[in-house]
Amino acid sequence: MDLRERFIETNGIKLHVMEAGPADGPMLLFLHGFPEFWYAWRKQLSYFAKKGYLVVAPDQRGYNLSDKPDGIAAYKIDELAKDIVGLIDAYQRKQIFLVGHDWGASVSWWVALKYPDRVAKLVILNVPHPKIMARTLFTNPRQMQKSWYIFYFQLPGAVEKFASVNNYAWPVNLLAATSRPGAFTPEELEEYRKAFMQPGAFSAMVNWYRAMIPGTTEKF
Repeated sequence: MDLRERFIETNGIKLHVMEAGPADGPMLLFLHGFPEFWYAWRKQLSYFAKKGYLVVAPDQRGYNLSDKPDGIAAYKIDELAKDIVGLIDAYQRKQIFLVGHDWGASVSWWVALKYPDRVAKLVILNVPHPKIMARTLFTNPRQMQKSWYIFYFQLPGAVEKFASVNNYAWPVNLLAATSRPGAFTPEELEEYRKAFMQPGAFSAMVNWYRAMIPGTTEKF
C-alpha cells in the first residue's frame, strides 16, 4: 500500500494525517477513538484504497503526532468538529464519507449535525446520538455504571500517573483485554505504546473526557 504522511493545518492547530489511494478518488475519512490513533484504521486504509477511494486517517488533536493544545476547553466537541471541517477544506472537498469509532464517532455525529452539507454518508461505530448519550450518561444507573471511567478521568492528574506506570502498561493491556483474542500482535501493541508515550499525549487524550463534563475547565 502506498501510505502517505502529511501534516495539515486546521482550526489553528496541525494534525498528523495518513492517507492512501488516488488523490482524485471519493474521500473516505476515518476518525479513531480512545486510546487509539490513526493506526487503528490501517487495514481499512489498505482495503478502501484498493477500491479507488482517497482514504484519510488523522491523529485527532492531542493524539500521537498531532498538536496538543493546552487546557481542557481546547478539547470541547465544537473544536474537535471544526478540526474535521478544516481537514475537509484542506482536501478541497465539498462532501466526504465520514466514519467514526468511539470518540471519533462522537465527533462524526457532531460534524454531521452541525455541518450536514459536508457529509455525503455517515458511518457510526458503537456511539449513540449525542442527545441520547447526554441524557443516559447522567440519569441511567446502568449507563453510569458502564461509564464509570469517565468520572474517574475527571480527577486531576490521576489517570495520567496510573497510565504511565511501567511504560504505559495499563492502556496497552486494556487494548488487548477489550479485543477478541489475537486481535493485536505484540508488535502492533508496541505501536500504541509509542503513541501513548508522545510528550503530553495522554493528558491531552484524557482532556477529551474532561471537556465533556460541564463546568470542568481547569488546566491539567
